[in-house]
Amino acid sequence: MKYITHISAFFLGLIFIVFGMNFFLKFLPVPTPPAGSPAAMFMGGMYASGFLAFVKVLEILGGLFVAIPQTRHLGLLILGPIIVNIAAFNYFFFGPKALLQTPVLLVCSLALILLLASYRPFFRFLASRG
Repeated sequence: MKYITHISAFFLGLIFIVFGMNFFLKFLPVPTPPAGSPAAMFMGGMYASGFLAFVKVLEILGGLFVAIPQTRHLGLLILGPIIVNIAAFNYFFFGPKALLQTPVLLVCSLALILLLASYRPFFRFLASRG
């Protein structure tokens, strides 16, 4: 289980570091929603206000913290709301099937693995009271 936790943390951290840095350095093409769609207007508002840059800085910091075992809990604390917002954005703007897209599923799965691995004793206590 220890190796699964470390591998999951490495990949989750890598995903958030790479895509957070991509916002500033633009080394990967990013698909954009259709112009005039609610998703495009939402992202445009986040970009124009500077809020998206703030989120990307948090993604980079959270990715670094998750990759380091001693700060993994802090990284999950930072990335948790971002992951929930990624899932909510896809669900509300593109429908329930968007949650089954590989990137969304991968990020949610890796975070869930880390969460369950980190708090396994707590979940075991809840299951024994069942």
